[in-house]
Amino acid sequence: MNNLISEADLSNKAKAIKCVIFDVDGVLTDGSLFFDNQGQEIKAFNSKDGHGIRMLIESGVEVAIITGRQSDLVMHRANNLKLSPELIYQGYRDKRPAFKDLLEKTGFNSDEIAYIGDDVIDLPVMSQVGFAIAVADAHWFVKQHAHMITKAKGGKGAGREACEFILKAQNKLDDLLQSYLQPSQT
Repeated sequence: MNNLISEADLSNKAKAIKCVIFDVDGVLTDGSLFFDNQGQEIKAFNSKDGHGIRMLIESGVEVAIITGRQSDLVMHRANNLKLSPELIYQGYRDKRPAFKDLLEKTGFNSDEIAYIGDDVIDLPVMSQVGFAIAVADAHWFVKQHAHMITKAKGGKGAGREACEFILKAQNKLDDLLQSYLQPSQT
């Protein structure tokens, strides 16, 4: 892969996307891990990223999570965003089996999948998808193997940026944004 790809080529890749896979730590969060005195993990998710995910879902794009860590917080966030529980994969340090299962469950081919990652454990899947996205503060080696690098950092709006890029390429973003200006139907 080469991250020196034209805007038109990026847009063409994004047009084909039917499912977006998100890593969690370093993508949907800033990668910090907080633990309280009882060892309970605490994560900070970006609400703008969450709304971008909801916009993808509302426009008919599937959303999945593949993460190397196991956390009840991830499932809580996924439920909050109304993600399909069968497309949430936790505890996969090697993410390839989860990706293979996702392809079987969805029936999509790899060119119809985008993956947003930040670290080297994301590369085995990023190298197989049609649209590989690295967040701005991703590991340098990951950036070298991404089609697109966001301007925003992980947990700081990178997910929303990627969502809106895909929606814009699919000519869905403007209508979605305009829908927020419509009077309430209640």
